[in-house]
Amino acid sequence: MQSPRAQPMTVIGAGSWGTALAILLAREGHPTRLWGRDGAQLEAMRRERTNLRYLPDAAFPEALQVAVDLPQALKGARDALIAVPSHAFRETLERIKPSLGANTRIAWATKGFEIATGNLPHQVAREVLGPRPGAVLSGPTFAKEVGAGLPTAMTIASLDEQFAKDLALRLSGPNFRAYTQSDIMGVEVGGAVKNVIAIGSGIADGMGFGANTRVALITRGLAEMMRLGVKLGALRETFMGLAGLGDLVLTCTDNQSRNRRFGMALGRGESPAQAQQAIHQVVEGIPAAQAVCEVAQRLNVDMPICREIHRIIYENKPVRAAVQALMGREVRSESE
Repeated sequence: MQSPRAQPMTVIGAGSWGTALAILLAREGHPTRLWGRDGAQLEAMRRERTNLRYLPDAAFPEALQVAVDLPQALKGARDALIAVPSHAFRETLERIKPSLGANTRIAWATKGFEIATGNLPHQVAREVLGPRPGAVLSGPTFAKEVGAGLPTAMTIASLDEQFAKDLALRLSGPNFRAYTQSDIMGVEVGGAVKNVIAIGSGIADGMGFGANTRVALITRGLAEMMRLGVKLGALRETFMGLAGLGDLVLTCTDNQSRNRRFGMALGRGESPAQAQQAIHQVVEGIPAAQAVCEVAQRLNVDMPICREIHRIIYENKPVRAAVQALMGREVRSESE
């Protein structure tokens, strides 16, 4: 039997994050295959040994193989790691299902509720693939920095303790540390809600508000995240970790965040369509605002920041009117 280090791992999704994770795995000496749905892009990556579109400065390690054929990419893989946007997650699972081995374990770095169902990725994975070991990777990570080998930490959550540990050992190295836990629900709620709050943080900065406003949004956004997560059965302490507070602060404060840049454009007076067009990549907080608000309404969870972000994006509410609505809310206990 092959040792875990010798067993191939397949990364599905050749965007910036999937590419960065594949580079990270291969850099640690693990045989890694990278597959994406754009055949021309895959051929270019195989030829140039880099992803010129998303991570042009990150050269592919020798252990990274670009696979143009999906069944071949998954053949013999012990684990498959999916790194696609939330709107493509179900479709991707359905596409890879016929090629999965009976014992192949599935991990994902996808963040966000599914709009049509309000389900989180672990729920979608179970619906499509049935009972199979699963794990979610999340935390304060930018693909460019991971690709460059800068020090980074993240969380791996799984109900299968051995799977979480195996993934953590594969990913961890001199400049990357992975922690394990079992609260999949909390980790996924954190990853979904933080993108919406980051849009709000960007709006505030785009309007020229100060550090006080930004920190207030982050803090109260964390409270909204926790309310929703606990209602769904998550552990409160999860939101004080890397996948909660850590990811929220990162996404709200650094301009590598597409959600923050989108919000800044809104704050400067651009329309949602103009702001999104300027980003040139998926802005996960846009569909997340709709999905989070629908789930919160169904569960009767109060999430005023997320609600106002939704109204700005989907109901054309002026940003200043949204700010006034938040500031004009009745006085209440901070613990509420």
